[in-house]
Amino acid sequence: MNAQSYNKPFLQYVAEDLVRKHGTNLSRIAVVFPNKRASLFMNQYLAHSTDRPLWSPSYVTISDLFRNNSKLQVADSIKLICDLHKVFVKITGMDETLDHFYGWGQLLLSDFDDIDKNMADAQKVFANLRDIHELDDVSYLTDEQKELLSRFFSNFSADQDSILRDRFLRLWSHFYEIYKAYNERLTSQGLAYEGGLYRKVVEEISDKMQSGEDVLMAQSYDVFVFVGFNMIQTVEQRLFEMLRKQGRALFYWDFDRYYMGFEAGHYISRFLEQFPNELDAKSDAIYNNFTSPKTITYLSSSTDNAQARYVSQWLTDTSLSRIKDGKKTAVVLCDESLLPAVVHCIPTEVDKANITTGYPLVSSPFISLISILIELKTDHNRIRLAKCRDRLRRHPYMQYIVDENLLNRNIAESTSSLFGDQLLDLTGWLSEILKHIGQNTHDEENDPFFQESLFRMYTIINRLHELILAGDLTAELSTFRRLLTQIVNTTTVPFHGEPAEGIQIMGVLETRNLDFDHILLLSCNEGSMPKGVNDSSFIPYSIRRAYGLTTIDHKVSIYAYYFHRLLQRAQDVTLVYNNSTDDGHKGEMSRFMLQLMVESPFKIQRKSLSGEMSIKPRAIPAIEKTENVMERLNDIKKLSPTAINKYLRCQLSFYYYSVVGLREDDSDNYGEIDSRGFGDIFHLAAQIIYDDLMAQKQTIEKSDLSNLLKHPEYLERIVDKAIAEVFRKRNIKQQIKFENMNGLQLINRRVIIDYIKQLLNIDMQYAPFQIVKTEETVSMSMPPTGCLQRSILLSGQIDRIDKRDGKLRVVDYKTGHKMVNNMPSVHDIFTGEMVGDHSDYFFQSMLYSVILREDKQRNPMVLPVSPALLYIQHSRADNYDPIIKIADEPIDDIHKYQDEFMKELEALLADIFDPAKPFSPTDEQKRCQTCPYKKLCN
Repeated sequence: MNAQSYNKPFLQYVAEDLVRKHGTNLSRIAVVFPNKRASLFMNQYLAHSTDRPLWSPSYVTISDLFRNNSKLQVADSIKLICDLHKVFVKITGMDETLDHFYGWGQLLLSDFDDIDKNMADAQKVFANLRDIHELDDVSYLTDEQKELLSRFFSNFSADQDSILRDRFLRLWSHFYEIYKAYNERLTSQGLAYEGGLYRKVVEEISDKMQSGEDVLMAQSYDVFVFVGFNMIQTVEQRLFEMLRKQGRALFYWDFDRYYMGFEAGHYISRFLEQFPNELDAKSDAIYNNFTSPKTITYLSSSTDNAQARYVSQWLTDTSLSRIKDGKKTAVVLCDESLLPAVVHCIPTEVDKANITTGYPLVSSPFISLISILIELKTDHNRIRLAKCRDRLRRHPYMQYIVDENLLNRNIAESTSSLFGDQLLDLTGWLSEILKHIGQNTHDEENDPFFQESLFRMYTIINRLHELILAGDLTAELSTFRRLLTQIVNTTTVPFHGEPAEGIQIMGVLETRNLDFDHILLLSCNEGSMPKGVNDSSFIPYSIRRAYGLTTIDHKVSIYAYYFHRLLQRAQDVTLVYNNSTDDGHKGEMSRFMLQLMVESPFKIQRKSLSGEMSIKPRAIPAIEKTENVMERLNDIKKLSPTAINKYLRCQLSFYYYSVVGLREDDSDNYGEIDSRGFGDIFHLAAQIIYDDLMAQKQTIEKSDLSNLLKHPEYLERIVDKAIAEVFRKRNIKQQIKFENMNGLQLINRRVIIDYIKQLLNIDMQYAPFQIVKTEETVSMSMPPTGCLQRSILLSGQIDRIDKRDGKLRVVDYKTGHKMVNNMPSVHDIFTGEMVGDHSDYFFQSMLYSVILREDKQRNPMVLPVSPALLYIQHSRADNYDPIIKIADEPIDDIHKYQDEFMKELEALLADIFDPAKPFSPTDEQKRCQTCPYKKLCN
C-alpha cells in the first residue's frame, strides 16, 4: 500500500462503496450524518467516484430524520425556557424571576432532554429520595444499579439533616411533576424539546411495529445510510435497530485500530457488532492510519492573542503548502471565542477561507445600539437622556436610520418597570428600527457579517415580541434586559460559504467525518479539549449512571474520539495550548496531548511562541499644537489641580480633558455606590458634622467628638442624609432609605459610617482645634510667564481648613486603600515620573497651601500653613500625623518650599502653553489601563 492511499479521506471510501454496491442511481437512498457539514464534501467525492451521470442521494442529519417523522415541532430555546419557567413557578410556588431562572432552567431542560434521549423512566429517575430507605424490593434495578443508588442515598439519611439537603429534596420532589406537566403543555401546543420529540417518534414507530402495521417513515427511502457516528444515544439505537430489522439501514464507521482499545473507541467498539460496518474493518488503508508518518508539534503560548496571531505564521510557512492545499488545511478552535481574533489574523495570501464556526453576536455593534435604544425609551432622567442621545448620534449604525421620527415615536411610559403592553410596545419599536436599518443599508450589501448580525438581532427581538404577545413572557424591564443579555451571549452569527473550498476554520464538532492533511488545533487546553466536561446537572452522578444517562465519563470518551479521529489521517499537525494560569486558564495542555506523548510512537517536537510574537504596542502619535489647537488652548481661562495632574500623568489626557473638553461619563450606576460616589458621600457627611459643630462652638474639644461617637444613631442619620443628597445631585430617581437599600448599598453605608467614626477618633488625638472652613473653594491668579502670554486662574476646593496652636492645616481626606510615599523633592512632584506614587496628591495639597498662605482674606495674620493628606484607612496608629513630608521632613509651613514650588509651577505652565511642544502620550502603559481616553489612543 503506497503512502498516498493512506491520505484518502474517509468519505471518499464511503462514496466509492455506495456507488459500487448501489450503482449511480442513489435517489432512493438517504445518507444520514451527525451534522450538515459533511454533505457537500460527500457530493464531491461521489462525483469523482464515477465517470457516468449520477443521481445523488438525499442528505439529512440525524436531527432532521427524527423531526421529519413527527407532527410536533421543536420549539426555539427562548420559548422552551419561558414555558418551563411558567410550569416551574406554578408547581413549586417559588417566585423566581425569569432571568434568574433562565440559566438553571437550561440545566433542567438539558436533564429532561437527556432522560428522553436515553429512554429512561423519568418517574423512577426522580423518585422521592425521602421515601427510599431500602432498595431490595426495587425489582426493576440490577444489582449494580442498587449498589450505586444505595451509595448515593446513604448521604440522605435522617441523621444527616441539613438545610441544603432539605432544599434539594424539596426541589427534587417536584421534578417529575414538572417534567410531566411541561411535556403536556408543549404537546398541547404542537411543540416539544428535541429529546421529547425523539422519544415520541421511536415510541410511536415501535408501537406500530408491535401491532404488525407496515411502518413507512415520512419521506420514506429504500435505504438509510448512517455515516460517521460515534456515541449513539438509546433513542437513536432503537431507531437504528428498527430500520436494520427492516433491512433498510447501512452503517459506515469511521475509526482507527490504534485507539479502539482506549476510551476514544469505547462506543464504536460496542456498536460494531450490533450495527455491522459496510467497509472492510480489516483494511489497513481505511482503518490503520493513525500511526502513519506524521509531523506533530506541541506549541505553548502565554496568551490567547498570541495563538491567534500565530495562525498567519503557520499558514504562510514556505516549507509547507498549507495555503495551496486549501480544503486539506484546517484551523480548529477548541475555544470558539478565539474566532474574532483568528479572523483578523488570516493573512492576505489566503484567497479563500471557509468559516464554519459561529461569530459571537455579542461582539456586534448591534448590541450597543439596542442597549442605547432601550435606555432612550425607558430612562426619563433629563441628564442621562441627553447623554444617551449623544451616544446614539455617535453610533456607527445611526447613519442607516434615515427617518429620525421613528426614534422619537412615543412608547408606553413607566418610571421603573415595563409590563404587558408597555414591554410589547418596546420590543415592537426595536423590531421596527432594526427592520428600518435593514431597508437602508444598500452600501452594506457586500458585508455578510453586518447582514447576519442584523438578522440574528432582529430574530431575537421579534421572537421576544411574539412571546410577550402570546402571554408566554411577562417580565419587568430589568428582568427583560438581563434576559436579553443572556440570550445574546449564547447566540452566534453563522458564516456562509463554500465548505468544500479554501482553508477551513472550524470548531471541534464541525470536524466530524472530515479529514485534513494540515491541522492547527488552537486552545488545546485541559478544559477546552475535552470541552464542557463537568457534572452540571440536577441529577447526581450515581443516579445518572444507574439509569443509563449521560455522565462525565461519556463526555470524555466522546471528545477523546473527536481528538484522535481528527489526527488519524493528517500528516502535519500543530497543537497549541495556553500555558498561562491567568484569566481562568488552567495553563495545562489537554489530557489527550499528554496521552499522545506517552502512548503514541511519534517523536513530538515541543516549542513555545518566542518573545518576538508578543504584542507590540502601537506607537501613539503626539498631538501637535497647530494654530487651531493653540486657539483652543488660549481660550482656557482657568485650570484646576485635576487638569494639571492629568498633564503630569499623560499630556494627551490633558489635551482630551482641557483642550477638547471631553469629560468622563459621570452617569450613575443605577443606584450603586461607585468609588467616586463613596468619596462624595464621606466628604459630605464629614462636612455636615463639622459645620454643625462650628455652628455650636468655636473650638472643638475631645469631649465634643467623644460625645458624637456615643451617639451612633446621629452618625447614621448624617450618612443617610449624605447618601440621599449625593444621589439627588447625580439625578438618581431612587428613594434612598435604609429600609429599601440593597445589599451592596447597605455594605457601603456601613463602611462610610465606620470611616466617619475613624475620622472622629483621629481628630480626638488632634483636638482641641478650630474648623476654619469645610469644602472651601480657593483660587489664585498666575501671572504671564514664558509662553504663557496672559494670566490664568488656578482654582480648586479644599476639603477642610483647620487651625491649632497658631497654624493652619489644609486637610485633604483620602478614602482609598493606597497610602502615598513621601516625595524626595519638590522637583519630583512636577516630573510626572512619580504619579504612580501619587505625587498628584502632593501637588494638589501643596498648591492649596500656597494659595491659603497668600490669601489675605482667609489668612490675614499670614499664619504658617501645612498640607495634610488624611488617610482614613491608615490612621489607626497612635500619634498619627497626616502632614506630608519632603525628603522625610514634615512640611510645618509651606512657605519653606513656596518659592521652589512656584518656580516649578511656572515652568510647567510654560510647557503647557508652548506651541513648539506637542501633547505627547505617556510611556507608562499601566497608566493607560485606567485612562478614560484609552480607546481614542488604541
